[in-house]
Amino acid sequence: MGEAAEGSGQTENAGAAGAAAESTPGGTSAPEPGPGARRDRRKRKRRSFWRELPILIAVALLLAVVIKTYAIQAFFIPSGSMENTLEINDRVLVNKIVYHIRDIHRGDIVVFNGDGSWDPGPIPTNGNFLDQFFNGFASMFGFGHPGDILIKRVIGVPGDRVACCDAQGRVTVNGVALNEQSYLYPGAAPSLTRFNIVVPTGRLWVMGDNRFLSDDSRDHMGDPGRGTIPESAVIGRAFVIIWPPSRWRILPIPATFEQPQLNASGVAAPPVTGRGSSPDLLSARLQPSGPALPLSLGFAAAIPVTWLQRRVRMRVARRRQRSREGRTPGS
Repeated sequence: MGEAAEGSGQTENAGAAGAAAESTPGGTSAPEPGPGARRDRRKRKRRSFWRELPILIAVALLLAVVIKTYAIQAFFIPSGSMENTLEINDRVLVNKIVYHIRDIHRGDIVVFNGDGSWDPGPIPTNGNFLDQFFNGFASMFGFGHPGDILIKRVIGVPGDRVACCDAQGRVTVNGVALNEQSYLYPGAAPSLTRFNIVVPTGRLWVMGDNRFLSDDSRDHMGDPGRGTIPESAVIGRAFVIIWPPSRWRILPIPATFEQPQLNASGVAAPPVTGRGSSPDLLSARLQPSGPALPLSLGFAAAIPVTWLQRRVRMRVARRRQRSREGRTPGS
């Protein structure tokens, strides 16, 4: 009886040892992590988060400047010269990429720098890539000189003859009358000023939608360019109202500018008599919105970028660890 019990105990011990040996490769059992190991893991995660946070902030700031400088920028509308299309306190997004892809079209609402065309001084230049980046960084936080930033609708592109008015009081482009009622301020006449000009090469004829109040090409015919602005001064195209939410809408090109007859070539323009701008007119000088929007977009783009670089870095670290373990003697 004693021998049988002893033999049975030996069998049970052998079976337990075998089960333990089968539980892990190589016959060694892996101990369960204790509370101390779990605490260490949490500490490592916290340390990893604080190490990643500066990277996230730096990437977000870099992306915010890139987005604002080269892609999209928000502007605040301070006056009523573009009513009712754009109202006071509206905020619009301006696409800075579009004119690298296509030409400026009639009917586009463009944001441009009035320095050197409507205002005294040299015509601004964009500079090289780094100049634009540093200027964008400075302007995002209120430094530097943003220029006299204005917003108007393009009525005539290079080569167009733009005139007012025909027998019905309408603005014409290349002899084709524009039906502007869809965007003009209600009750506003197309123009109370008569003009007849062929838009020079590389320049644009622009007008506000509230013709009663807009200080635009008509009021600068005595300035360099005879009221036109250089295409190089255009910053981008306003394409959507983003604030307030009740005003959210896309800013399309009105249908009247899609008339195929508008593409006829202009002819030599007769002399025009310039006149100074009236002090009660509004140029819709824009104020760049604060850094909140570009920073928000920067952080939104930085999160997946930071997560991706962290995954890649951790994967590389694991491969290096496995490689070191594979070179360990006795492994």
